[in-house]
Amino acid sequence: MIRLATIACLTLSITGCATYAPSVPDGYAGPQAVLDDSAKTHSRSKADFFVAEQIDGANVNNSLYETLRKNEGRGMSMTPYFISRPLVAEKPLKVAIKGKTYYAAPIQAMFGTVYQIEGVVEFTPRTDTRYVVRGELGKNYSAVWIEEAESQQLVGQKVEAQGAAK
Repeated sequence: MIRLATIACLTLSITGCATYAPSVPDGYAGPQAVLDDSAKTHSRSKADFFVAEQIDGANVNNSLYETLRKNEGRGMSMTPYFISRPLVAEKPLKVAIKGKTYYAAPIQAMFGTVYQIEGVVEFTPRTDTRYVVRGELGKNYSAVWIEEAESQQLVGQKVEAQGAAK
C-alpha cells in the first residue's frame, strides 16, 4: 500500500507541475519537420508508449504525460492521446526518447510488468519530413528508436536492451 501511495504521489508531483519548452523557438520561421509519439495498445487498460521526452536537453510534452492527464479519474480504462511536435529541420538534434509500459490504474502497475527503456538519439531532421518514435518492449528484448514515418527507415541509432528492461 505504501508503494502505491508513493507511485501516485510521485506521478502527480512530476506531471502536475511539469513545464515544457516549445520544440521550436518562439518566432522561428525556418525549415521544419514533425516528430510524433506512438503506442502499442494491449488492452483498454494497458499500452506501451514510445515518446520524445527532451529535445536538445529541454523537456517537451509527450503522449505518456498527455494520456495520464486526460485519463485521470477514469479507473481501469484509458484512451491514449498522441502528441505531434514541430522540429527545427536541417540542424542536428539530440532527442531523449523513452519506451514505457503504462497502465490505466496505478494498482495495475504494482501487479503487472512495467518495461522501460530510454536513451538519446542524434539525427538531423529533413525539411517537411514526418518522424515517429517507435519501439518494442518485452521480456527478452526492448528497443526504442526514431524512424521516418513514410519510409519507416531508422534515423540515428536504436536504443536497445537484451533481456527484460524493467
